Amino acid sequence: MCRSIKPLRYPDRPPTDEELTAAALQFVRKVSGYRQPSRANQAAFDQAVADVAAATRTLFTQLTVK
Repeated sequence: MCRSIKPLRYPDRPPTDEELTAAALQFVRKVSGYRQPSRANQAAFDQAVADVAAATRTLFTQLTVK
Protein backbone atom coordinates (compact mmCIF):
# COMPACT_ATOMS: atom_id res chain seq x y z
CA MET A 1 0.00 0.00 0.00
CA CYS A 2 2.51 2.61 1.10
CA ARG A 3 6.14 1.78 0.55
CA SER A 4 7.38 4.27 3.12
CA ILE A 5 5.59 2.51 5.99
CA LYS A 6 8.17 0.25 7.58
CA PRO A 7 7.48 -2.95 9.50
CA LEU A 8 7.45 -2.23 13.22
CA ARG A 9 8.01 -5.76 14.52
CA TYR A 10 11.56 -5.93 15.82
CA PRO A 11 13.19 -9.08 17.22
CA ASP A 12 14.65 -7.34 20.27
CA ARG A 13 12.07 -4.73 21.34
CA PRO A 14 8.51 -3.53 20.86
CA PRO A 15 7.90 -0.43 18.74
CA THR A 16 8.05 2.90 20.52
CA ASP A 17 5.05 5.21 20.79
CA GLU A 18 6.81 7.61 18.42
CA GLU A 19 7.24 4.86 15.82
CA LEU A 20 3.60 3.84 16.16
CA THR A 21 2.40 7.42 15.80
CA ALA A 22 4.62 8.06 12.76
CA ALA A 23 3.33 4.92 11.03
CA ALA A 24 -0.28 5.82 11.92
CA LEU A 25 0.21 9.31 10.52
CA GLN A 26 1.58 7.91 7.25
CA PHE A 27 -1.35 5.50 7.01
CA VAL A 28 -3.99 8.17 7.67
CA ARG A 29 -2.33 10.53 5.17
CA LYS A 30 -2.36 7.79 2.55
CA VAL A 31 -5.95 6.66 2.99
CA SER A 32 -7.37 10.17 3.44
CA GLY A 33 -5.46 11.69 0.54
CA TYR A 34 -4.44 14.65 2.73
CA ARG A 35 -0.87 15.49 3.61
CA GLN A 36 -2.20 18.22 5.89
CA PRO A 37 -5.94 18.41 6.57
CA SER A 38 -7.88 21.66 6.62
CA ARG A 39 -8.69 23.22 9.99
CA ALA A 40 -12.22 21.89 9.62
CA ASN A 41 -10.90 18.33 9.34
CA GLN A 42 -7.96 18.56 11.75
CA ALA A 43 -9.77 17.04 14.74
CA ALA A 44 -11.02 14.06 12.73
CA PHE A 45 -7.56 13.56 11.22
CA ASP A 46 -5.84 13.69 14.63
CA GLN A 47 -8.39 11.28 16.11
CA ALA A 48 -7.84 8.85 13.25
CA VAL A 49 -4.07 8.94 13.84
CA ALA A 50 -4.59 8.29 17.56
CA ASP A 51 -7.04 5.45 16.85
CA VAL A 52 -4.73 3.74 14.36
CA ALA A 53 -1.76 4.06 16.73
CA ALA A 54 -3.82 2.61 19.60
CA ALA A 55 -5.05 -0.29 17.46
CA THR A 56 -1.48 -1.02 16.39
CA ARG A 57 -0.29 -0.94 20.01
CA THR A 58 -3.07 -3.41 20.89
CA LEU A 59 -1.97 -5.65 18.04
CA PHE A 60 1.62 -5.72 19.30
CA THR A 61 0.59 -6.46 22.88
CA GLN A 62 -1.48 -9.44 21.71
CA LEU A 63 0.98 -10.98 19.24
CA THR A 64 2.91 -14.01 20.39
CA VAL A 65 6.46 -14.45 19.20
CA LYS A 66 7.79 -17.94 18.53
